[in-house]
Amino acid sequence: MYITITGMSHYLGLDAFRLNQLLILEVEPDNSIDNEAIKVLIEGGATVGYVANSVYTIVKGTHSAGYIYRDIKDKVYAKVNFITHDSVIAELMLNNEIEM
Repeated sequence: MYITITGMSHYLGLDAFRLNQLLILEVEPDNSIDNEAIKVLIEGGATVGYVANSVYTIVKGTHSAGYIYRDIKDKVYAKVNFITHDSVIAELMLNNEIEM
């Protein structure tokens, strides 16, 4: 299952990402803007973006934060598969199985 990472320009930008990089997805239930917000962190804990949750930010063929939100209890991992000019596409690691 693939997801789109967006909002990178508000944090460390696209330079924070590399192919096959492991990301941490963490639900943010107290987010006042999006009640299905899932923030994206890199190793070390820095926030680098959010899982896209709008038809305007989701890359075709990927799932929204709302689609995966209920399946995330606390945090899960994702692996970067594609980096475009304005988004990152990552594969959700089901059952927290980390494939490097």
